[in-house]
Amino acid sequence: MNKNLKEQIKELEKSHLNLEVRKSSEELDKILADDFFEIGSSGRMIFKEECITSGVDLDEMELFEFELHPLGPDVVLTTYFIHNKTKKRNTLRSSIWKQRDGRWQLYFHQGTVTKSLIPG
Repeated sequence: MNKNLKEQIKELEKSHLNLEVRKSSEELDKILADDFFEIGSSGRMIFKEECITSGVDLDEMELFEFELHPLGPDVVLTTYFIHNKTKKRNTLRSSIWKQRDGRWQLYFHQGTVTKSLIPG
């Protein structure tokens, strides 16, 4: 696996957690693919339009144990833990990123609340 690709995608995941990015509908529009969808920790389906118009949670979060799993030449799956400092809970997360027109965009995301202890 290309170590540079792993770092590139990890930085994209981290940017998506950044509060300034999460507050900006323009930045979210760049990161999220037009056909983006998410299965939230509530079990509810959320689509790009809702993320842009209603916004996303503005919680302080930290990423741990990031892994990249290539699915094809332009598609990767990521898995990682998030420690949500605001809600005081941990989630196991997965994302699918697709490279389109020379840039990576978030196509799918899911977060599942877990009691697992993570470093930090």
